[in-house]
Amino acid sequence: MSVMDRIRAAGIVLPAAEIPKALYVPYTLHHGLLTVSGQLPLQNGKPILVGTVPDAVTVEAAQDAARLCLANMLGWVGAAVEGDFERIRGVVRVGGYVAVKPGFNDAPQVINAASELLNRIFEERGRHARVAMGVASLPFGAPVEIEATFALDA
Repeated sequence: MSVMDRIRAAGIVLPAAEIPKALYVPYTLHHGLLTVSGQLPLQNGKPILVGTVPDAVTVEAAQDAARLCLANMLGWVGAAVEGDFERIRGVVRVGGYVAVKPGFNDAPQVINAASELLNRIFEERGRHARVAMGVASLPFGAPVEIEATFALDA
């Protein structure tokens, strides 16, 4: 089964790549590394949830948001590799940020949802180093943001 087959089996529909109107680019390629900028749980340009975990957004809803962040990221990965996901040799690092209420210390539980999905999609190549941290706020009031670096074949 190909990576794209596993993406489809996970129920992920890759979003259209739309360049943000911002002072950054959605991804960079450098010496075989693909770094994708932080992705939010956006659909049609708007966050599906806003607020902090766990008071305004449940842990379970934040996990769903993390999966959507990953789906949005995979859209950019697909753009960078021109649809050839087999070029991904490995997931190097994932950074996960969760907007939390003071005192909530289980951001890793939220980001685990994205890590599990990466491991399912890329199998052994999906194993990665990671940071998962709680923060005071994220852009647009989103509860989760995820960024990652991938190793590519030439």
